[in-house]
Amino acid sequence: MSPPSIAFHQPVITWETLPIDYPLPDDPVDNILQPLLAAALRESLELAGLVSADMIIATNFGICTKIDQQIAIKAPDWVYVPNAIPVEPGVNRRSYTPYTEGDPPAIVIEFLSDTDGTEYSSKATHPYGKWYFYERILQVPIYIIFEPRSGTMEVYDLRNGRYELRPNTTGRYWLEALQLSIGIWEGRKAEISTYWLRFWDQQDQLLLWGQELLNQKEELLAQEQQRLVQQEELLAAERQRLIQQEELLAQEQQEKIQAQQQLAQLQSQLRSLDIDLDRLSDS
Repeated sequence: MSPPSIAFHQPVITWETLPIDYPLPDDPVDNILQPLLAAALRESLELAGLVSADMIIATNFGICTKIDQQIAIKAPDWVYVPNAIPVEPGVNRRSYTPYTEGDPPAIVIEFLSDTDGTEYSSKATHPYGKWYFYERILQVPIYIIFEPRSGTMEVYDLRNGRYELRPNTTGRYWLEALQLSIGIWEGRKAEISTYWLRFWDQQDQLLLWGQELLNQKEELLAQEQQRLVQQEELLAAERQRLIQQEELLAQEQQEKIQAQQQLAQLQSQLRSLDIDLDRLSDS
């Protein structure tokens, strides 16, 4: 359910890049699972060849702006920016200011907090609730809230400046910005069994993680090795058949030679007895 409407003044928003030495907040994550969930999403995109240098796909990464001349920063658990101006080689991007450094975020994901539950907060004053910041300030087209313990996910689309819960009956949600579907998958990764967010392509194929790709390759290799073993067994059987056939031919040839020798011996004996073989054959 969307948060209730609240009254607030129209803020003055400016998009200015933060100074290089600006001290960014270093808030700890709520639990060990959150960075793993975020990293798993990026991992599958990278291995599928869907990450480019002009994208930003990050976790706990500061998205910045100024609201009423006061700097405001939110660090989503996972954020996707389609096009950002690349930084110079060797430069570490510490934060991101939309419109100044590139596109605004297209997708933001928050993993439901174990502590403050600010994912639904519409607090319209500094430091601002996440819901308010994504909906009213950044105007992120898609906001996803995921609860890994229960395996529930809510996808909100920005319509007329407000988030609306997207209905779903299939368990997966199409993300136009990524040309992928996102859904919930229950299983084991990094020695943790839980619910994970996963991507599927337009052919309904799951985007695999590194270990899954390795397992798949090992399985294919094992199948190929088994095929080669079976092929070798067939070749060995064929070689054995040819050997047996050659032995039979050799045996037949030997028997033929022996028969010819016996015939020649008999003919010789008959001649020694002055028996005319030609006359015998004519009679």
